[in-house]
Order: sequence, then structure tokens, then C-alpha cells
Amino acid sequence: MKSSRNMNRSEKNYMELCLLLQTKEDYEALIKSLKVLLAELDEKILQMEKKVANQKQIFAKMQEANNPRKLQKQINILETRLNLVTVHFDKMLTTNAKLRKEIEDLRFEKAAYDNVYQQLQHCLLMQKKTMNLAIEQSSQAYEQRVEAMARMAAMKDRQKKDTSQYNLEIRELERLYAHENKLKSFLLVKLNDRNEFEEQAKREEALKAKKHVKKNRGESFESYEVAHLRLLKLAESGNLNQLIEDFLAKEEKNFARFTYVTELNNDMEMMHKRTQRIQDEIILLRSQQKWSHDDNRSVLRQLEDKLRKTMEEADMYESKYREVSKTLDLLKNSVEKLFKKINCDATKILVQLGETGKVTDINLPQYFAIIEKKTNDLLLLETYKRIQEVEGAEAEIPPPFVNPFWGGSALLKPPEPIKVIPPVLGADPFSDRLDDVEQPLDHSSLRQLVLDNYILKENRSKEVHGDSLPEKVDDFRSRKKVTM
Repeated sequence: MKSSRNMNRSEKNYMELCLLLQTKEDYEALIKSLKVLLAELDEKILQMEKKVANQKQIFAKMQEANNPRKLQKQINILETRLNLVTVHFDKMLTTNAKLRKEIEDLRFEKAAYDNVYQQLQHCLLMQKKTMNLAIEQSSQAYEQRVEAMARMAAMKDRQKKDTSQYNLEIRELERLYAHENKLKSFLLVKLNDRNEFEEQAKREEALKAKKHVKKNRGESFESYEVAHLRLLKLAESGNLNQLIEDFLAKEEKNFARFTYVTELNNDMEMMHKRTQRIQDEIILLRSQQKWSHDDNRSVLRQLEDKLRKTMEEADMYESKYREVSKTLDLLKNSVEKLFKKINCDATKILVQLGETGKVTDINLPQYFAIIEKKTNDLLLLETYKRIQEVEGAEAEIPPPFVNPFWGGSALLKPPEPIKVIPPVLGADPFSDRLDDVEQPLDHSSLRQLVLDNYILKENRSKEVHGDSLPEKVDDFRSRKKVTM
């Protein structure tokens, strides 16, 4: 049976039960948070214990550092490192000087090779011109030879024709000459007979003249008649004028034939002389042609030998030029990479006329000078920072800057008496690493240590620290009160 009292009691019990359940959940959450807080506190305690142990180690190391033997050992180590860095720096300077000298020598060699290459190119062009001229002369000589051979063939044909014509004319002239000789012998026989007859007549007339010295004109007329009768006997037709004309015609014909024979003899002599002269010219042309061919062959052979030697020298100089150019290109690329890697300032070079920011043969010494200056500055800065870190960051007045290459022991403080210094939270990893290293470091390892120390300091400065433990407890209590 449900009554109001029972219902009120049930509601009250229900409310108490809900409150108890809520309280149970809150306490369970509080227990979990306290467990987490205890775990964090345990971690903090462990960290603090580690820090205390580190501080104890630092205190022990500081006590050891104030020991004169330890200081002297550290001074010796630092001086050794400085000596190694100085030696390395001197080696770099010597290497840079050698490289500069080699670059200058290579530039001079390049200029000399360029000059020799230009001269060889000019000589090659001259040789080509000479070869072209020799080829033209040889082709012209060959054409002249062909023309001379054609002329010789034509002259031989003409000589054969002239010889055959000459033989025909000679045979004809010999025939005419034989006929004229026969006719002449006949005329001489006739003339001899006539001379004998005339001599006989003269003798008779002389006898008659002796016998008839005192004869008159009638008797002389009779002698003329006798001569006339004799002439009539000689004349076949009885015409004395015809006899005289025939005699004169025969004499003219004989004289003309004699003149013709004389002219033919002169022509034959001229033809013989002309033929001999043509044969001499042919022999001379053949000898000249042979000499010209020999000269052209010798000149061509000499030009070919000279051209081959010139081409070999040109190939050799061109290969040397390619090697030198390749070496210079590699050197310029290395210089450009090193220039960009160490962040050098190129404004002094870029302000010059015609500069584009590329390393060339002209501005290479300027790049070397800037790189050397930057290297000196970096080495001095690194040495100064290392000395400042060795002296300690707590120095009130920093000592004036002195070049570390003038002496390392003068930069260190003299040993002081041992002082008890309370431990400080935090350790210097750079000094720990320096103490752990027993052998002298070279330049690259020392530079790596400095960079690692700088990066570690930057990371420490950028760390965000969490809230403290009391603040977390107060925050938890305030949240608990709100929930209650």
C-alpha cells in the first residue's frame, strides 16, 4: 500500500542514492587525477634528482677546472688546437696562392694557346689558299697540256698532210726537172752544133777577109747573104722572125723553169727548217710539260705534308685548349658554389660594367680575394667565440680583441685560487664535449662542435615551460568546488 510517507521516504532515499553515486564518481575522478599528479610528481622528482646529480658533476668538474694542472692541460689543448687551426689556415693560404698562380699560368697559357690557335688558323687559311691556287694552276696546266696535246696532234696531222703534199710536189718537180734536163741537154747539143757551125763560118769569113781585104760592099753583102742562107737552113719554115721568136720564147721558158726550180729548192729548204723547228718546239714543250708536272707534284706533295703537320698541330692545340677550358670551367663552378655557400658579398663585383653575377676569366681573381677575406673573417670570429666560451660567460668586462694567431696563452686568465661555487641549474654541453675529447681537434670537427652548441642554445631559448605543480593543484581544487 502506497502512502505519502513511504513515497517521501523513497524519494529521499533515491535522492541520497543519486548524491552518493555522484560523490562516488567525483571521488573516483579525484583519485585518478591524484594518481596522475603523483606520477607527474614522481617524474619531476626523478628529473630534479638528475639535475642535482648533474650539478654535482658540474661542481666537481669546476673544482677540477680550477686545478692548475687541469688548467695547464686545457691551455695546452687549446694552444694545440689553435696551432692546428693556424697551420690549416696557412695551408689554405698557401693553397690559395698556388691556385692563384696556377690560374694566372693557365690564363697566360690560354692566351698563348689562343694566339697560337689564331696563327695556326691563319696559316691554315693561307695553306688552303695556296692549295686552291696550286689546284687552279694544276688544272690550268692540265688544260694547257690538253690544248698542247691537241695542237701537237693537229700539227702532226698537218705535218703528215704537208709531208705527203711535199712528196707529191717533189715527185712532180723531179719529173719536171728531169724533163727540163733532157730538154736542156737537147738544147745544149743543138747550141753546140750551132756554135760549131758559127765557128766554121767565122773561120771561113776570116779566111775570106784575109783573101779579100780590099773587097767592096758587094762582097760584104754576099757574106751577109751567106749568113742569111745559113739561117734559112736552120729555120724549118724559112721564116727568120719565127726562128728568133721561138729562140727567145725557149730562152724565156728555160729561165722561168730555172727560176721555178730555184724557188722550189728554197721552199724545200724552208719546209725542212720549219719542220725541224716544229720538232724542236714539240720536244721543248714535252720537256717543259714534264718539268711542270714534276714541279706541281713536288709542290703538291710538300703542301700535303705541311697541311698534314699543320692539322696534327691544330688538333693537338685544340685538345689542350679543351682540357684547359674544362679545368677552368670546373674551377669557376667550384668558386661560384663556395662563394654562395659562405654567403659572400658580391656588390663590389656587380657594380662594375658588364657584370652579370657569373664567374668569368676576368673577375675570377676578384672572387678569390673576396673568398679569402671572408675565410679570414670567419676563422677570426670562430676563434674569438671559442676563446670567449673558454673564459666563461660570467666575465664582467670582456678583454679587448686580440688576433688569436699572435699567441694563445696570453689570452687566457692566470689560475686563481679555488672557490666554492654553488651549483647552477643547467650544464654547458660544449665544455663537456671539450673535456671528453682527449686529442686535439681539427678545423672541421671544432666548427661542428660550435654549430651544435649554437643550435642547442637556440632550442633551449625557444622551449615553452609548463605550469608549476601548485598551480595545477589549486586548479583541480577549484574545479572540485564547482562540481560540489
